[in-house]
Amino acid sequence: MRILIPTDAFPPNCGGSGWSTYELARGLRSRGHEIVLVQPKPGSDGARTREYDGFSIAEMGFAAPDVPYLRNYMKSERLFPRLASMLAHIVQRERIDVVHGQHVMTCVPAVEAAHRCGVPAVCTVRDYWPVCYWSDLIHTREEAALCPACSAGMMTQCIRPRSGKAWPLALPMIPYMQANLARKRQGLAAADVVIAVSSTIARDLLARAPELAKTRLEIIPNAVDVSAFRARAATLEPPIAGTYALYLGKLAPNKGTAHLIRIAERAALDWPLTVVGDGPERAALEADAARSSRDIRFLGWLDRDDTIAWLRHASILIFPSRGPESLSRVLIEASALGVPIAAMNTGGTPDIIKHEVTGLLSNTPDALADDVRRMRADEGLRARLGAGAAAHAERTFDARSVVERVESVYLSLVGSARSA
Repeated sequence: MRILIPTDAFPPNCGGSGWSTYELARGLRSRGHEIVLVQPKPGSDGARTREYDGFSIAEMGFAAPDVPYLRNYMKSERLFPRLASMLAHIVQRERIDVVHGQHVMTCVPAVEAAHRCGVPAVCTVRDYWPVCYWSDLIHTREEAALCPACSAGMMTQCIRPRSGKAWPLALPMIPYMQANLARKRQGLAAADVVIAVSSTIARDLLARAPELAKTRLEIIPNAVDVSAFRARAATLEPPIAGTYALYLGKLAPNKGTAHLIRIAERAALDWPLTVVGDGPERAALEADAARSSRDIRFLGWLDRDDTIAWLRHASILIFPSRGPESLSRVLIEASALGVPIAAMNTGGTPDIIKHEVTGLLSNTPDALADDVRRMRADEGLRARLGAGAAAHAERTFDARSVVERVESVYLSLVGSARSA
């Protein structure tokens, strides 16, 4: 088959979504399919083609000023028609069999282009962009229940912590926010198949987006080429001597990083806690760390091999996320390497972490700290959980089986289209 994959992100400079798209493209290529990749690039000019690992990625630049709401408007209402036209042209020129959109900027245009050309459309949903304007279901900076729905009242609450003292000036944007979400949901619902990466994402999409009630929904996780990832990690030397705990990810409210220092203190962690990542909470965390008696080290974002090295040799991975994680790639990769994990029980995390089998799950930051203390004190527990995590990753997330499942979705759609 000839498969067009429009994607918001792609290596080498990307987060989990981009690496998951890469694993899908790489796995499909290994099975004999021809892959065409397109990536919209906000804030850049013109069009260009770049190469990565034998893939050619056609980039489409567009203006996206860093102004609240205007940036989102440029990345959706203004982008979607233009990108859909570009994709439709590629579908016809390249005789594409299936179009598979990967994220918020590319799913809706992918569906429109595919249907315009009479070919099947698939979309993968990796977070809450179809049902939350901010994609995280968090409506307050304080610890609280997740946002129940994007009503005008709840949008008022979520605007306040994001806009500071100027929040009343943002209230007139609520009708736009609601219309933006509605358009995304309607566009997604028109896909022939929607792939949710976790059971939680699938459940929440059905509960919060009634437009999807008649859309075929499949649950297929993000993929990791477990053997290749392990082989790459095995070549990397330990970044420091001795044991250490690790946090890896964005330093932001939905990631629960405000609790990191207190977790280290309550756990009486006498190893270094290395923080790999950056984000809006970094300055506050560094200030808290300076007042702490624990050894906490901030490294910022690192390149891919350095990140893998820190992950491969960590004695504990701490995952304090309070947001509804869809399916964390950090957790999957840590599991593949057999790294013991102490995590908050949120979103799709239980699809990866089975309590006392592949890691430890907690419902509060204090309980997470107690789990870290327990792991720190029990080397046998760490070894058992790491082995369980590695086996679960092989069975559930290895690219070969995941890509086969995606391929079977394509084949069912192409077969139906040809027999119609």
